[in-house]
Amino acid sequence: MYLNCHTYYSLRYGTFSEVELLQLAKENEISTLALTDINNTSACLNFIRKSEEFNIKPVIGIDFRNGTKQLYVGLAKNNQGFQELNTFLSHHSHNKIPLPDIAPTLYNAYVIYPLERVMQLEKKTFQENEFIGISIEEIKKIPFSIYKSYIDKLVIQQQVTIRNKRDFNAHRLLRAIDNNTLLSKLQKIEECREHDKMIPFEDLKHKFSEFPFIITNSEELLNSCVIDFNFGEHRISQNQSLYLNTEEEDYQLLKKLCEDNLHKRYSKPDKKVRIRLETELKTIRQMNFVSYFLINYDIVSYSKRMEYVHVGRGSGANSIVAYIIGITDVDPIELDLYFERFINPFRASPPDFDIDFSWKEREDVTDYIFKRFKNVALLATYNTFKYRAVVRELGKVFGLPKEEIDKLSSGSYNVKTLDDISQLVLKYGELIKGFPNHLSVHSCGVLILEKPIHYYSATDLPPKGFPTVQFDMIIAEDVGVFKFDILGQRGLAKIKEAIEIIKYNRPELPPIDITQVESFKKDPNINNLLKQGKAIGAYYVESPAMRGLMRKLQTQDYLGLVAASSIIRPGVSSSGMKNEFIIRQRQPEKRKDANPILLEIMPETYGIMVYQEDVLKVANKFAGLDLGEADVLRRGMSGKFRSRAEFAAVEEKFINNCKAKGYSDELTFEVWNQIKSFAGYAFAKGHSASYAVESYQSLYLKCYFPLEFMVAVLNNGGGFYSAEHYIHETKMCGGIVEAPCINKSDHPNIIIGKVIYLGFGYLKSLEVLTVKRILTERQFNGAFMSLDDFIDRVVISIEQLTILIRIDAFRFTKQSKTELLWQAIFKLNTSKAKTTQSKLFKPNHKQFKLPSLKTTWIEDAYDQMELLGFPLCNYFEMINDELIENIKAKDMEKYINKTVVLYGVLVNTRFHKGSNEKLMRFCTFTDKEGDYFDTVHFSQVVDKYPINGFGVYACCGKIVEEFDFCSLDIIWTKKLSLLQDPRSLN
Repeated sequence: MYLNCHTYYSLRYGTFSEVELLQLAKENEISTLALTDINNTSACLNFIRKSEEFNIKPVIGIDFRNGTKQLYVGLAKNNQGFQELNTFLSHHSHNKIPLPDIAPTLYNAYVIYPLERVMQLEKKTFQENEFIGISIEEIKKIPFSIYKSYIDKLVIQQQVTIRNKRDFNAHRLLRAIDNNTLLSKLQKIEECREHDKMIPFEDLKHKFSEFPFIITNSEELLNSCVIDFNFGEHRISQNQSLYLNTEEEDYQLLKKLCEDNLHKRYSKPDKKVRIRLETELKTIRQMNFVSYFLINYDIVSYSKRMEYVHVGRGSGANSIVAYIIGITDVDPIELDLYFERFINPFRASPPDFDIDFSWKEREDVTDYIFKRFKNVALLATYNTFKYRAVVRELGKVFGLPKEEIDKLSSGSYNVKTLDDISQLVLKYGELIKGFPNHLSVHSCGVLILEKPIHYYSATDLPPKGFPTVQFDMIIAEDVGVFKFDILGQRGLAKIKEAIEIIKYNRPELPPIDITQVESFKKDPNINNLLKQGKAIGAYYVESPAMRGLMRKLQTQDYLGLVAASSIIRPGVSSSGMKNEFIIRQRQPEKRKDANPILLEIMPETYGIMVYQEDVLKVANKFAGLDLGEADVLRRGMSGKFRSRAEFAAVEEKFINNCKAKGYSDELTFEVWNQIKSFAGYAFAKGHSASYAVESYQSLYLKCYFPLEFMVAVLNNGGGFYSAEHYIHETKMCGGIVEAPCINKSDHPNIIIGKVIYLGFGYLKSLEVLTVKRILTERQFNGAFMSLDDFIDRVVISIEQLTILIRIDAFRFTKQSKTELLWQAIFKLNTSKAKTTQSKLFKPNHKQFKLPSLKTTWIEDAYDQMELLGFPLCNYFEMINDELIENIKAKDMEKYINKTVVLYGVLVNTRFHKGSNEKLMRFCTFTDKEGDYFDTVHFSQVVDKYPINGFGVYACCGKIVEEFDFCSLDIIWTKKLSLLQDPRSLN
């Protein structure tokens, strides 16, 4: 009977979820219910999915509004009607067109106009599918309205937006936030009415008892609506089902692709390879995943035609079919990748193919997908109200001063001392926290569907220009919509750009084939970089934690790197199995301590669960769960379940099975707790292997072309570390790093021989237009000969020219910066140049005689710190303190368990909350010789000896060793003072 209900997906308007709406309906004995959010369909699919649990028939539609002005409500008679409504809304949303006062002709949807609206429009004629909605408050108007004679057109339209006074207050606060206004100034037209609530079914019928035909019309309208999507066990894939014309054609194409490319991957394919290939092809065909593989192949093939570099990973990397046809570069035979992790008869969803492209090329690949396939959209994600942010918004709405808002949002207050308004802010902040705030685009999800996108959802058109559905990944999978993951990352861009730079800087070398990963894996020089933790700039292996882990593991081969990239994940680490793995890796005699059953299941990882596949193996072979139940664990680990109920059921069966097998409770719970610790963190082995392939490609370039590689790293935004540290690493590799130069630099960094000229892009105050003018003029008319020549040829203000002079970009003139600055001031008269027209004749410049004005290196360093963010000299050259007795990082192993002092430049710092909930700090430094050392700051010294910004620190502490990796447990630290800028003394 309720055909106009809102959830909090009526963004910044509704006040509760679609599940709470169903709960409310059940409490009020409502058997049929319509969900009609305002210009939004985010909740529709989940509303249908959950309605079965409440024994409620779902009806879905849209409340069409311009702003808060309600025009009409559209209700879908069927799935086609839902598509019509979505198409209509999306057209206006994409083109930013206000919705029309009168709805268009809809063949499979009803349109309900509110009584007040038809009275304003003086609408007299109605199509067969159009009705007039009457709320409880409007019943009294019917006898006096011309519409009382429209007996077959009147229906109940009691809007449901709130449940109680608290909801109404929250609603008003949301409206004030949306309008960016004080609550006291919120206009009534922006609010719903206090009586927009649901009342029990019998009470509602009683209210309309004088007009039984309205009740009958409403029941007939809702009863005629039937919407159906298959969920859960009954879902079927909604993805594009055919790549060619028939299933047989698709299968034959996939089979042919495998046959044609088999020998490229396996020069002499043995029986094991052929059996695995045959098994996979058969399973892929049985489970109707053929088109899914072919579409991924199509996308990857396009990228190869465009000479883009890609990495295929995810569970699909366990597939030999994917490896043979080039979607991935991970050999599942070499790595013994678990076939059932990739695909099994219990798995309803296709395997995940996460396909990474360069961040510069991803958009082009996405554009290709939209042009190549028919029914394509991006997946949405919900940005929700975060507590601190919503407290700030509510503070503004209530008119609190900034100081009070800061105090409330930071949590630094005593609740007992807060006034009533502040208490309300906190109360409603807690209520609104977690509400959807606005829709955003999923980081990588692309949908390619069999039916039109609007069959499932309305779409928005974000700035990128690709239509985006209004539901998220979990809803998508529930209804059988499986995303294609198209990601952008900087690691691949570094590889591609490094190759281009090498070609430019060292043209005498033959072309580099970066796909020769097999030879990279066997190269002792590359593996030595891993073993020594010298992988700065290389994708995924450069962080301090990874650097330390590889040294502890003595990682020196591909399989070791694959293991390391998974062991470092919090799941393995938090369960204590990371240390156990290191012990068993380094001390083979300790492997006998493993449980023999687990050791037999996972010999490669010494009986320790490291990958998602290991969890499946243990669940299946250790605890006797079938692959379907094991798959529940897989989904649980990746955070894809909606509730923990199914996970709990599997837990109970796991424990019962272990008891039946005679395992001790200690062993059972030890294994189960390891499984639980993986939740949300475990990597599939193929996923780790894919990362490792890219790491080896980066390491090859770092090993043999370090300078060109580091320039590519810098040009692509670096990675884990700051630009300053990558410049330090470039110097450690033998590079000579120069400040930006008018005649040599470009917007990005460039390399000439061993000299790297920093790009103009590092000068944050330099305007983009200025850079364009400089580069364009230089390209067309050659290098600048002097400051006068530059001023003649480039339109520039004195402020912008000053930046270039202070960074010493005119050093080729052999004049001091101070002299150049005076010359610039005299010649530009401290005013912005006004004309952009080239001068016909070269002007004569007045020459000024200036006294000898010299610039010191320390002045240069301070100018660099201001303009670039860091000095190009070593911080150690700038220190102004006497050094006490100290050691170097390379000598740490000689002083284990002794208290020493090391001096280091801060590279990286991060906080960590320990198991005791106390804050710890981890830092990485480089000593004067550029070698790394790591420090641990326990809670007693974290606040006492803070680390504030980059510079040189004296670090006093006790050297501790773990698996031959030394670090410093800090006793005290002190930041050293720097030489003063002599200009500040004047």
